[in-house]
Amino acid sequence: MRSAAAHAGDDIMYPSAIPFVLVHLGCMAVVWTGVSWSAIVLCAALYLVRMFAVVAGYHRYFSHRAFATSRAFQFMLAVVAQSTAQKSVLWWAAKHRHHHLHSDTEQDVHSPRHKGFLYSHVGWIFDRKHDQADLSKVADLARWPELTWLHRMELVPAAVLAALCFAIAGWSGLVVGFLWSTVLVYHATFCINSLAHVRGSTRYVTGDDSRNNWLLALLTLGEGWHNNHHAYQSSARQGFRWWEIDLAYYGLKALSWVGVIWDLKTPPERVLRNEQRLGARIVDRAAEQLAAHFNPERIAQAIMAAMHGPALSSLEERLARTGGRAGDVLASLHLPHLPSRDEFLAQARAMFARTISLDEIVDRAYELLLASVGARLAPVAVASNRAPASRLVAATR
Repeated sequence: MRSAAAHAGDDIMYPSAIPFVLVHLGCMAVVWTGVSWSAIVLCAALYLVRMFAVVAGYHRYFSHRAFATSRAFQFMLAVVAQSTAQKSVLWWAAKHRHHHLHSDTEQDVHSPRHKGFLYSHVGWIFDRKHDQADLSKVADLARWPELTWLHRMELVPAAVLAALCFAIAGWSGLVVGFLWSTVLVYHATFCINSLAHVRGSTRYVTGDDSRNNWLLALLTLGEGWHNNHHAYQSSARQGFRWWEIDLAYYGLKALSWVGVIWDLKTPPERVLRNEQRLGARIVDRAAEQLAAHFNPERIAQAIMAAMHGPALSSLEERLARTGGRAGDVLASLHLPHLPSRDEFLAQARAMFARTISLDEIVDRAYELLLASVGARLAPVAVASNRAPASRLVAATR
């Protein structure tokens, strides 16, 4: 039987990865072109300008609509962001909105938790199933013909910029100015998908693995305050505290002063104080994480091993009568080896940041565990009508 990794490899579109690899290899051509000061300045300028376009454009504007702007500046942001060769504006926004809908679940397009670090960093981009954009997720953007044109001609901005770099500073301008800055923008951006879900601190319970990472925040003009972002996604500002440097927001604020953009969204005070009540989806995700720290299979086997005779038979009969509501039966009993709610609360306090929704998370997690344990005991109850309980207990050991 072939391994899961082999099957996953079948989905990687190797031909489409060739240009990506060639861009990296092209950076080594510097040994022939040399490094000029003009090319270094060009590299630094293009990194800053294009990173800003990705951060402020692709992410905060097109994906989250964190501010408003004119149609002309919208197009300009899209063109400059697309010159990074990170696929089209519609593709980028569609995939990012999908990510937030399913962040760090099995449906996430680039979760390190489920797909591994390397896949979340870069591999997912070349996965066949992610080749096309679901334009229904970006219907608000796809109505603009200039954005759909960019979607069809996704490499045109990058090709034009490469030609301009060559015209300005020759081969060194192309290699150092364009290729080096492109690779730097690639991996700084990709680190938000990978490293910012692995390393850093958490201020908010978000139901996923998002982290605040000050080093990434400096490299990406503010995107490294990723846990903040997942706590309030529509904010144009991601550095919530005064000391959390967010260069992209400072740039957006300056643009708002001259009227280029307006209606910048910022987090409300209750979010800044971490006093917002979490939504049902986040509570459910956090509860699933908490419940996963307890082993329902082991608990079910321990309960069966500890109970015998009439007590076990009575439990089995009650579970058989309740059908899919086995958790309700367990909640009404004082069974051995079943963790208490206090144990759940202690584990939750160790796992999560401060939140006023902690009791909701604990209660939901306890329900999930009871249902899972009950589901493992209920099939035994059905079988007990045909076999002695002692045989069933032995069979589960």
